[in-house]
Amino acid sequence: MALVKKGSRRITVDGVSYRWRIRRKPTYSQALAWSPLTYAVELADSPGSTLVVTTNQAHPDNWMLVPPSAVVPSAVAEGIRCARSLGWAPKSTGSPFHLDQSDGFVSPH
Repeated sequence: MALVKKGSRRITVDGVSYRWRIRRKPTYSQALAWSPLTYAVELADSPGSTLVVTTNQAHPDNWMLVPPSAVVPSAVAEGIRCARSLGWAPKSTGSPFHLDQSDGFVSPH
């Protein structure tokens, strides 16, 4: 399934162009700060497999007023490189590739 283009950002990592996007509205568990923020990445021009990265920070629109950190392009690039080294093949079709970088996430509950 391809990412929605509206709201996505382009990033070039090692000469390859990708698009990445954070879900605008948090899931219920993200809104309660029970689970961390996730974002999705795919190839910019010919989307194949989607990369889903779980971060170690709260969603910016959480209801518990947990202060979020910004997802910066350098962290997205690092996530892409890590996923590629673990076997993510963005040109292939199939299920999303999940990368868990949530070490250190602490729910306030």
